[in-house]
Amino acid sequence: MADNRVVGIDLGTTNSLVAYMEGDKPVVIPGVDGSNLVPSVVALDPIPLNGGRPTVTVGNSARRALIETPERVIYSVKRLMGRGLEEVKSELKLFPFRLAADIEPGEVPRVQLGDLRFTPPEISAYVLRQLKRNAERFFGAPVTQAVITVPAYFNDAQRQATKDAGRMAGLDVLRLVNEPTAAALAYGLDRGKEGTIAVYDLGGGTFDISILKLRDGIFEVQSTNGDTHLGGDDIDNLLVAIALDEIHAEHGVDLRAHPGAVQALRKVAIDAKVLLSTEPAARFDFELPNGDSYQREIPRAVFEHLIEPVLDRTVNPCKQAMADAGIVPEDIDEVVLVGGSTRIPAVRRLVDDLFHLAARGKRPHIELNPDEVVALGAAVQAGILAGASKTTEELLLLDVTPLSLGIEALGGVVARIIQRNSTIPASATEHFTTGVDGQTNVAIHVVQGERELADDCRSLARFDLKGIPPMSAGLPRIEVKFLIDADGILRVSAREQRSGKAAQIEVKPTYGLTDEQVESMILDSFDHAEEDFGKRLLIEARNEAGSILSKVEQARANPAWSQLRGEEQAAIEAASHRLLHMKEGNDTAAIRDATLALDRATQRLAELMMDAAVTEAIRGKTMASAAEELEEDLTAPHPMAPAEFK
Repeated sequence: MADNRVVGIDLGTTNSLVAYMEGDKPVVIPGVDGSNLVPSVVALDPIPLNGGRPTVTVGNSARRALIETPERVIYSVKRLMGRGLEEVKSELKLFPFRLAADIEPGEVPRVQLGDLRFTPPEISAYVLRQLKRNAERFFGAPVTQAVITVPAYFNDAQRQATKDAGRMAGLDVLRLVNEPTAAALAYGLDRGKEGTIAVYDLGGGTFDISILKLRDGIFEVQSTNGDTHLGGDDIDNLLVAIALDEIHAEHGVDLRAHPGAVQALRKVAIDAKVLLSTEPAARFDFELPNGDSYQREIPRAVFEHLIEPVLDRTVNPCKQAMADAGIVPEDIDEVVLVGGSTRIPAVRRLVDDLFHLAARGKRPHIELNPDEVVALGAAVQAGILAGASKTTEELLLLDVTPLSLGIEALGGVVARIIQRNSTIPASATEHFTTGVDGQTNVAIHVVQGERELADDCRSLARFDLKGIPPMSAGLPRIEVKFLIDADGILRVSAREQRSGKAAQIEVKPTYGLTDEQVESMILDSFDHAEEDFGKRLLIEARNEAGSILSKVEQARANPAWSQLRGEEQAAIEAASHRLLHMKEGNDTAAIRDATLALDRATQRLAELMMDAAVTEAIRGKTMASAAEELEEDLTAPHPMAPAEFK
């Protein structure tokens, strides 16, 4: 196998899968038990090996432990990823998990399993390790690189937690891919030029609806909605509850007192649900602890009537997602069904009605296994990154940053660092300096947009670079670096090169922007281009004027000032007074002229100061070292200081 083998992983709430590109086709890799699905369940074996740490089991074996030792089993941990203590507490009301009792606010929540504690990423890492082992067994070679899918609504903290889990599992996570995008990739929808795609995802424990916009092979999430506590589990619970009530009424047996029997009954209910997707009826046949037998036939019509309230809960999220995207059903070109529960015929009829498909001669995409479609799409993206085949080379997808990114510079103008429509990943570096003597802190304001002034752009983040040694204005050398990774996460760092002081921040630059907002911001930049450019030129002229006036004020204390003739000093004073007056006006050309006049008037003063500086620089030093220091001072960046000063 190739050394650059990259696998695609669907790290799901209920089940997880791993897949790869076999030639031009994505294929799911089975586990040692032959099943493609690995339940996202982790359990601690109650009997440690050789008296050491308890053994951790994953998947079907862990799910079986739910019957015997539920306090040592955790499932649906994806719901806890990247979430704070208060959020996790509210989530745990619906699950039989225990949090470690001594967690402080601000700490990562830990779940108590037996005598051990685990963070959500650590639990997810066990699932990922099992998938990694399955792939390595299949290939007969190490697997170290993966693409992992995440819900489109995952925020930066949840995405970072997923990456952390991958790293703990020994995987280099090359890219996080939105689950609806992966589903669209699996069907090859990226090969179209443009269109609107709805991805209806009804899994075991969650429901998600995503509206995607496709332009030139690039997917943008227009809107998402859903219910994090709605899925096939609700249907199972409904069938089990009905059976429990009937068993108690007809046989006088309360199975709720027998957890193992309830789990066995749940398996019978799930089998019946699956059968009803293809057969007109299914039969319950269950032996009770007292030797009696519970039997019941459920016609599909009765089943669909029973689950109607569950399915109806998906309707409003779909309507809201379309409203948020500013579209109607007729605007949707393709609908993709994801999740095992979408096999139910009633679900498919509901989707048809919601998106007016039959009336338009369309059908939802159901050709691929709905349990596997996200993993298959992750494998396609993995193949793209690995250059696995001619087909995936042709499918290369380049995301772009929709708007320029930069920082607010002195006077409120924008210093662009990454330009609009730059392909990502992307990085760029610019250098700045201070505009105030003795300045020790710089407040850096990160903005996004096409306008010339920061006030007219979108504010993304602010952070401070502190502890700069006090120096004259213009001497600090501040390197500002922008890096956008393949997941669209922006990292901004600032470093004062002389002292080594550094600071950084992480933001998600495109979060919350729709296509319409991006387009509006671009059009605004065109509409106001002349006005904005005029404002920028005025601010820059004032900045330059302020800088030269400050230098002249400092020069009056320099010994070189006394070497000037009286008429030379008078000319500098007159030029300074004129520039100071012009600087307060709005005539850019007049400010520029006055600045040039003062520059000409101070030329001899600058020569005298330079001679003195050279003499001082070479005193006691070699010519080479003195030249290096002088070159560093003379090539300092323009005094265009970031943001406000403290």
